[in-house]
Amino acid sequence: MSRRRLLRTASLTAAIALLTACGGKDRPSAQLAPAQLTTIGVNSYIWRAALDSLSFMPLTQTDSNGGVIVSDWYVNPQTPNERVKVTVTVLGTDLRADALSVAMARQTNTNGQWLDAPVQAATVQKLEDIILTRARDLRRGAIG
Repeated sequence: MSRRRLLRTASLTAAIALLTACGGKDRPSAQLAPAQLTTIGVNSYIWRAALDSLSFMPLTQTDSNGGVIVSDWYVNPQTPNERVKVTVTVLGTDLRADALSVAMARQTNTNGQWLDAPVQAATVQKLEDIILTRARDLRRGAIG
């Protein structure tokens, strides 16, 4: 074998060895990255899911960098003597339940005056579940 051919074979062997070394177990999984997808200040799946879930309500504030969505008072046409206001805070970049906080205020109209009324914890929990389920669906759609 000529010296030139021997050098070319050795170079090719070294290149193949380097390329196969790059395929080791240290490579990040493509399925893990989307759970932390963020081009804004917070997890974009939770953010989008929260906006989708509150789309029927008028919004007074949306801050994607701070992760805050505040609605205006919303009156359901089926219960005109009751109104609610929602504040959603996305707390992190990971798609996790503890990266979401929902707060609600409720008022009832008594004799033409809006008075504060309690909000059931189950109502807040249900809205959090709706947002997180939608966020997971968005993530599945992005990687599937």
